Amino acid sequence: MKERIQKVLSRQGIASRREAEKLIKQGRVRVNGQEAILGSLISLKDLIEIDGKKVEITEGNRPLKVLMYHKRVGEISSKKDPQGRPSIYQSLPNIMNGKWISVGRLDINSSGLMLFTNNGELANKLMHPSSNIEREYVARIHGQVETIHLKRLMEGINLEDGKARFSDVQPGRKGKTNQWFAMVILEGRTREVRRLWESQGFQVSRLKRVRFGGLFLPANLKQGSFKELTLKQVESIGLQ
Repeated sequence: MKERIQKVLSRQGIASRREAEKLIKQGRVRVNGQEAILGSLISLKDLIEIDGKKVEITEGNRPLKVLMYHKRVGEISSKKDPQGRPSIYQSLPNIMNGKWISVGRLDINSSGLMLFTNNGELANKLMHPSSNIEREYVARIHGQVETIHLKRLMEGINLEDGKARFSDVQPGRKGKTNQWFAMVILEGRTREVRRLWESQGFQVSRLKRVRFGGLFLPANLKQGSFKELTLKQVESIGLQ
């Protein structure tokens, strides 16, 4: 039985669907010595190479693995960095016959809950806006936040990549020049939380993701540490 090459690479945890499509478009994937075409069909008998290295394709899915990681401020979400900054991948365990695929990212100045899986299809579903999975953050905001600002952030702001909003905002502890807020978004666009606050003229001095769907960041999971999730915990995320 033959399947589309990008689907196979994603299902086997070799690359997410988006990454696989990018590799194919860049001409870095070859099938039986020929440059792969997006949507081409392959079987287990075909020789698949990425950047000249043979890729092992096995029958069926690999055993599902999902990790929760507590990201530290100062870590990047990419595997390599020309500036030599520490990467989250340096703290993850080795995985046999596959790779860890990040379910979204956090910027270098943010901390908190991140998820990784060896299943590209699951990663795509968890990241896709149509899944409507809540992401909850806590942030320390500099400046005097008024009710009108919160109302605007709930109604929606036109950002450069489209309209965005918080589905919920709750005020917390207040200091002399700043205040903490808990907020929920349903998408994971780049720097979305920071950009929403910045649209109202506020600076986010600290930002931490504390929940993804039904998964909360455990108080006993130290920064830079990870834990493998059980199937029940994965199901609690709330993916339909």
